[in-house]
Amino acid sequence: MTRSDATAARAAFDAHSRTVLITGAARRLGRAIALGFAGQGWHVAVHCHTSRAAADALVEQIVGLGQRAVVLQGELGDEAYAAGLVDACTRALARPDCVINNASLFEPDTAADFGYAAFTRMMQANVAAPLALARALHAAHADRVRGADGTAATEAAARPAVMINLLDQKLFNLNPDYLSYTLSKAALQTATVTLAQALAPVLRVVGVAPGITLRSGDQSDASFARAHAMTPLGRSSRPEDIVAACLYLAGADAVTGTTLLVDGGQHLLPTERDIMFLTGA
Repeated sequence: MTRSDATAARAAFDAHSRTVLITGAARRLGRAIALGFAGQGWHVAVHCHTSRAAADALVEQIVGLGQRAVVLQGELGDEAYAAGLVDACTRALARPDCVINNASLFEPDTAADFGYAAFTRMMQANVAAPLALARALHAAHADRVRGADGTAATEAAARPAVMINLLDQKLFNLNPDYLSYTLSKAALQTATVTLAQALAPVLRVVGVAPGITLRSGDQSDASFARAHAMTPLGRSSRPEDIVAACLYLAGADAVTGTTLLVDGGQHLLPTERDIMFLTGA
């Protein structure tokens, strides 16, 4: 195959497929989202930091579903790496139509014991990296509004790209636990609105706020079951609920600057402490 043939093949691939870049996709909720998108015909760029073996296994599973997939490994707290991740995805697979900011640094602290170092780490990973990715995704899709010759793009080409930020229901039911993490997610929620304003019409920016979805840390099965049931609907979110929400938002071209709560109504039951502390965790 000549270089021109390869370029034409890549162009055809880009034109007739949808590609999603998911940060922190190797394990847990990110893995479920990656498989859910692959099952709906998306090609998937699997970002990971330290979970390379799990990422490689996930790519094999996605390829087995008939989709293309690659691993992109790196530290989102590194500004240069985060800023170049969209281009890396484009080179390795295709230009991403959707970026899902699933990776999140989570460390416990309170107003009594927080420190600058942990706070800065969480703000870099949980807020600064999504900002850098949004800017890069917007730049990669600038031609969707105007073609290279400056004329208006076709309706299909003008369909906006989308960024989906994974947030947390606790932003709508605040308590003082996990202070730095909560502040970072609150900043990302605000960024969801302000980036939607700044980067339209090229890019839509939306949020998904899960409730308690998977066991975390030292939480026992019994503690998780109790916490998961503490909602008006008698259950909080499951991985498949978050996958369905992300798939909906990825295709909802009229939705931007808003957050979808997917938590079984958990945010409707005010608590003075994080639910982890109310169920024997």
